[in-house]
Amino acid sequence: MQTVFPTIFFLQISDCFGKLNCCRLCLSGSSDSMIRLWDLGQQRCVHSYAVHTDSVWALASTPTFSHVYSGGRDLSLYLTDLATRESLLLCTGEHPILQLALHDDSIWVATTDSSINRWPAEGRNPQKVFERGGSFLAGNLSFSRARVSLEGSTPVPVYKEPTLSIPGTPGIVQHEIMNNRRNVLTKDTSGSVKLWEVTRGIVVEDYGKVSFEKKREELFEMVSIPTWFTVDTRLGSLSIHLDTPQCFSAEMYSADLSIVGKPEDDKVNLARETLKGLLAHWLAKRKQRVGSQPSANGDVLSGKDVSHRSITHSRIEVDCNAENDTMVYPPFEFSTVSPPSLITEGSHGGPWRKKITDLNGTEDEKDFPFWCLDCVLNNRLPPRENTKCSFYLHPCEGSAVQILTQGKLSAPRILRIQKVINYVVEKMVLDKPLESVNPEGTFTPGLVGGQLTHSVIGDGSYRSGVKPWQKLKPSIEILCNNQVLSPDVSLATVRAYVWKKSEDLILNYRLIQGG
Repeated sequence: MQTVFPTIFFLQISDCFGKLNCCRLCLSGSSDSMIRLWDLGQQRCVHSYAVHTDSVWALASTPTFSHVYSGGRDLSLYLTDLATRESLLLCTGEHPILQLALHDDSIWVATTDSSINRWPAEGRNPQKVFERGGSFLAGNLSFSRARVSLEGSTPVPVYKEPTLSIPGTPGIVQHEIMNNRRNVLTKDTSGSVKLWEVTRGIVVEDYGKVSFEKKREELFEMVSIPTWFTVDTRLGSLSIHLDTPQCFSAEMYSADLSIVGKPEDDKVNLARETLKGLLAHWLAKRKQRVGSQPSANGDVLSGKDVSHRSITHSRIEVDCNAENDTMVYPPFEFSTVSPPSLITEGSHGGPWRKKITDLNGTEDEKDFPFWCLDCVLNNRLPPRENTKCSFYLHPCEGSAVQILTQGKLSAPRILRIQKVINYVVEKMVLDKPLESVNPEGTFTPGLVGGQLTHSVIGDGSYRSGVKPWQKLKPSIEILCNNQVLSPDVSLATVRAYVWKKSEDLILNYRLIQGG
């Protein structure tokens, strides 16, 4: 036989006020809905009060320790005379009570809702409240209070409305990371559904009080991008967690992010650009500080000369596309009006928290993770999982088109099917099917003899180079599992939603009728 003891959620020890005996008393609220008065000298419970019908989570005693205010999971606030056992229901709410604070003739109540309410309380003369009537005697067994409630003799609250309410921001209680890995859908305690953009830390759409499930289905996109962050909403706010090397696994083309002034075929690492945006203020302040500090020989130190952190990885990847690229692009700009906070733990010391606009450049580099600084200062990324996708490219069964390749090809997971179409068209027209496959079998679409013949344009179509064969190009479509693929989808998306197998992807091509 196993004895299960109730969990104690709250303890309050009396103040002495010069009386030694008073210091021996302690109040507790527990999961069995009981309030207990303990004698610490005797190490035992001297009184039990059955006031609540559910767990007691908060207590606040009067200065003389003669009365106690209590609240908890049953949404109710009670006042109990510890000597006479007389109890009175002061108010009830819509949310469980978490904290109580007695101040003069008021008591502040914090609940699972984000608002804080102030209710009347006779702090100096609590017995005065009992003159209103409606009190009852607290039992000494937990089931006695529940039985009274079931019999329909629930007391009527003394107060209907608080004297003051300080509204707070509704806490997030539900979330879903969207397939594009840039947006998070949330629902708060008020029932409002919002869409957040992680790479900017802002709400991009407030849908109001709608069905979370329906909105999630409505926003579904058939795209496959690796998960590069995790989300935590246990504190009621949106917390984004980045950890190496997983956070550097997601990439997109600059054209898909609508970045103006950057080559449209450039691959953008989402984590790296997000870190640049978060640390933009710090980098600017640091550059000012470093630029004004001469070295021992009188030379002015550059930003990269300052960081000499040891790298423990056996291999470091340099983001070539990001060389000398310190610009923060619009999809990664964070607000300075409502800036997010960074919570991190450096290589030495404990965790710390600061708003991104409070970073002044004087922070010790050891306060930051070394991989984070190596990314934003040196454009170096830690080793990552394979970002390639292997596949075979065959003519459709029964098709009279020529065979272009015999072996397995490899390309970035984010490569669009349009690039595969361009590759097939180019090889068919030029009749050089194997020219763009290197000895390792790596697929280099759009390259012939090292010359770029196709480039992405902003609207998703593809502009040809100045090649005479362009005027003759046929119309080709790519299929997977007998399903015609949209030119805009990526290899990763095809593998996840169309191929749906662990083996290497197989793509087929054919001429479009009349093409």
